[in-house]
Amino acid sequence: MTPASPIRKIYQGVADRRQMFRMFDRHAQRPNRWENDDSALFCGEWFEIAKVEHDYMFNVLPPLFMRNGMFAMREFLTDRITSVFYELNIDGHIRYFHAYCDLAERGSADRMRAAIAERESRPVRAMIREERIEHIWSSTHDEYRGYAGERWPQEHRGKRTVLYWGGRRGTVLKLLEALTDEEIAAKLPVHLRHLPPAVAA
Repeated sequence: MTPASPIRKIYQGVADRRQMFRMFDRHAQRPNRWENDDSALFCGEWFEIAKVEHDYMFNVLPPLFMRNGMFAMREFLTDRITSVFYELNIDGHIRYFHAYCDLAERGSADRMRAAIAERESRPVRAMIREERIEHIWSSTHDEYRGYAGERWPQEHRGKRTVLYWGGRRGTVLKLLEALTDEEIAAKLPVHLRHLPPAVAA
């Protein structure tokens, strides 16, 4: 499986509680789950939540630490990765976020906070291609997404796949990374299809 980039937004909009819990392990179907160190799959993922979800998670367990508008979960996802929740003032509005941080790296939670603030402070709320793809993966039901198996060429095995309606061809299984811009737009919700694509960080 191809490791993801270091810090990435994986969902556009504010996730409700059901969606939040789905995204806590959005790689649940990965091949050989738990057999490898999957830290790279999760580390750097972040998305926005509402205050009620932020406060709910704060009360689940006593935090591992709490400072500067953030707290970390005591339970670790992997040996080094845990959830960090943020309360950030962005453009005069208090907003809430969840992220996976590698606490073995000094300052990782602070770097994540800075990255979220920078991304959400852009004057144009554009989506780069990678964010569009990650949103599709996060919002697609488990029955319609998966991983390339033995029927795929060796170089593609383990990569993420999604079902796509191919018109006269019917339903087609495609590599997520191979979706065309038109296919990506078709799989996004209407309110996200026409956001400007080019203002990359």
